[in-house]
Amino acid sequence: MSFHDPPRLPLGFLCTSRCCGLKSNSPDLSLFYSESPAAAVALFTRNQLPGAPIVVGRERLRRSRLQAIVANSKVSNVATGPEGVEDARRMGRLAAEELGIDEDLVLMSSTGIIGRRLPMEKIESGLRGMAAELGPDPWPGARGIMTTDTEPKALSLQVGPATITAIGKGSGMISPNLATMLVFLFTDAELPVPMLRDSLEAAASRSFQCLSVDSDTSTSDTVVLMANGRAGQVDGDAFRGGLEHLCVRMAEWLARDGEGATKLLRVRVEGAADDIQGGRVARSVIDSPLIKTMAYGADPNVGRIMMAVGKCVDCRIEPDSLSARLQGVTVIRGGRVAAFDADEVRRLLEGDPVDIEIDLAVGEGRGLGLGCDLTEGYISENAAYSSS
Repeated sequence: MSFHDPPRLPLGFLCTSRCCGLKSNSPDLSLFYSESPAAAVALFTRNQLPGAPIVVGRERLRRSRLQAIVANSKVSNVATGPEGVEDARRMGRLAAEELGIDEDLVLMSSTGIIGRRLPMEKIESGLRGMAAELGPDPWPGARGIMTTDTEPKALSLQVGPATITAIGKGSGMISPNLATMLVFLFTDAELPVPMLRDSLEAAASRSFQCLSVDSDTSTSDTVVLMANGRAGQVDGDAFRGGLEHLCVRMAEWLARDGEGATKLLRVRVEGAADDIQGGRVARSVIDSPLIKTMAYGADPNVGRIMMAVGKCVDCRIEPDSLSARLQGVTVIRGGRVAAFDADEVRRLLEGDPVDIEIDLAVGEGRGLGLGCDLTEGYISENAAYSSS
């Protein structure tokens, strides 16, 4: 299954972005639009202090119908009280008026600094006239939702007559808990809502749910899938496979572009008691600062792998059965550090990605973790984030 080069939006979908003044000189307001109402499903953060757009979005997705998404960067509209909720509704209302559609068909997303209200006069001014700038190129929309991302992110692929497109942003405050950043998925396939929901949940469980940059679950995370049916019906299994392939690639891209990151870090666990325990072990390893710094420094300190596995106190771990490979080299066997060429592993660790494979040898369960290394850049980025 190959990706489009360059990526494109599905039939009937358009987008654009503008700088409305939230940022000094780069796009900060994106508008995504389907020429006809679309079936829609979404996953939202489980953080118990969600942003105002999440509060309103949960209400609107009960109808499983959307026609547009309006998203801003720089200000997250979180911890802003009832006024923030009204700002979110007003933002959707302004977008609906600009597009000439029902405001209940607009989903709002905001990402950026927590605790600041949206400057609605800038949002209103920015939205005015945006409909005339809508086009089929996904890159403008991707640029407008970036926060600390180093590059915009858009991917698309073909499934039969249909296209599936992913536009995402991430970088920091990312840890799996139902959803993990902003990712907007669009398709022109015609599929019933239950199939869309099952497909999204399954794809997310093998991609975005496995992603962790810094173990922090954002207050604004949203993954939404819209399907307008313009390309007609597609095979359900083919669609599910294509969606998962697309989500995995986007999740890896988001991990590699984590704040300050230089490498993608992938952890695969097999032989766990069950998939739940396999996932817990993978997350323990991917979240470990010591594992992350090991990857950054290309230091084959494999005892850190044993530590990260062993601290999973609620999982079945049999020390004599544990084995692990680092960059394809066996470094742990029978619960002990194996004999290996440290210089060779050090050289391999200088590459990208860094792969850790763990076999617990106690069952059939599996787990996956996607993340990145931890560098000085992460500290520099976040030490003064609200002042930038």
